[in-house]
Amino acid sequence: MKTLKLIATGLFLFVSSLMQSQVSVNVRIGSPPLWGPVGYSNIEFYYLPDIEVYYDIRTSQFIYFQSGRWYRSRYLPAPYRNYDLYSGYKVVLRDYHGSHPYYYFNNHKAKYHKGYRGNPQKSIGKNPNYHDNKGYGNSGHNQGKGNKDKGNK
Repeated sequence: MKTLKLIATGLFLFVSSLMQSQVSVNVRIGSPPLWGPVGYSNIEFYYLPDIEVYYDIRTSQFIYFQSGRWYRSRYLPAPYRNYDLYSGYKVVLRDYHGSHPYYYFNNHKAKYHKGYRGNPQKSIGKNPNYHDNKGYGNSGHNQGKGNKDKGNK
């Protein structure tokens, strides 16, 4: 009887260890937004120099400074609600991994001033607010130039 209890206890511990070993942690970095630039994977943040705002891809949140502190929100702050994310330039922060990119805000602000444009960018998706003369939507040829013209020429 004692041997049977030992075998049962051993079997229980063995099965428990198998169950625990099958539990995995799946850390999924969020999907980039459709207005994000094409060609970058494993990126956590964009910096939008025109409006001095960060975007956290993992949490789908904007990070901005207001009233003396940094805020996170799913939406742009009120003064920038009409900012065109598709045509505005996005600086891809390749060298930062963490949760507080604004610790380097003074460096980012100096290096990527308002109006900064690096290499031309094409958005992942089409701008739903842009229609060319043929009604096809955004072809991406104005991306990265800060052109807020919506095709109404």
